[in-house]
Amino acid sequence: MSFLVLLLALWVEKFSALRHQVQRDGFFLGEMVRLERSGKVQPWWTLAILVLAPVAVLVLLLHVLEPVAYGLLALPVHLLVLVYSLGRGDAKAALGPFRDAWRRGDDQAALHVAERDLGLVADEPQSLLVRVQGYLLWQAYQSFFAVIFWYFVLGPGAALAYRLLALCGEHSNQPALKARAEQLRHIMDWLPVRVLALSFALVGNFVAVTRVMLHELLNWHISAGHLVARVGRIADDIPEEEDSQRGLSRLDSLWELLLRCAVLWYAGFALWTVLV
Repeated sequence: MSFLVLLLALWVEKFSALRHQVQRDGFFLGEMVRLERSGKVQPWWTLAILVLAPVAVLVLLLHVLEPVAYGLLALPVHLLVLVYSLGRGDAKAALGPFRDAWRRGDDQAALHVAERDLGLVADEPQSLLVRVQGYLLWQAYQSFFAVIFWYFVLGPGAALAYRLLALCGEHSNQPALKARAEQLRHIMDWLPVRVLALSFALVGNFVAVTRVMLHELLNWHISAGHLVARVGRIADDIPEEEDSQRGLSRLDSLWELLLRCAVLWYAGFALWTVLV
């Protein structure tokens, strides 16, 4: 059933508005603000309430539904949870205003748009372009690849836990809670980001990527965002310094690299489903 849900989630992502109807975080963020303002709950207990409790309820619900009607009642629950766990927004569409400003050669507008829309700050245009390329790779990873990895390996509970930890880390105003959420997310990112990096090697520059991964494969301290941005650019043969317009077109080639990785992952999921 997992592979079927992954296919349905891909269809919802591309051809349906269900994702925007399902991904409503108002109640969750409101509860997080309420717990933060109370000041009576320790960060670990707050995470237990915000993350562990919903995951436990979901697992219990699926345990009850899966034996009924050959799991058909559990199928829509799987799909809704997976769709909710995907990332927010459209990373490629969000780059539109930046690309327009960059094509016009308006460096100040590009810097302003990147800070406003993407949350990226840079001292000069060339470094900004590198950061935008890294932003695209990171958003694709955390929005899609990490979620489907944990869904396929451990089920909807793990996918939901990843998204709830991401929401806590991104929106919490309490430094201790934010740090704990980011710490747990770093643990969950360790394996899938390395699987994606190895996928980059298979669909991109194999030799260059494997040379980097030999040094970073077991590096616990490197962040997922830094690793996926670095390896993705290497897999696409992007030099450190490049013509500005050529560098902008690299956003399209990076997106194609990500699409090839997605096809590779789905082929792997299908093969595993058939064999197991």
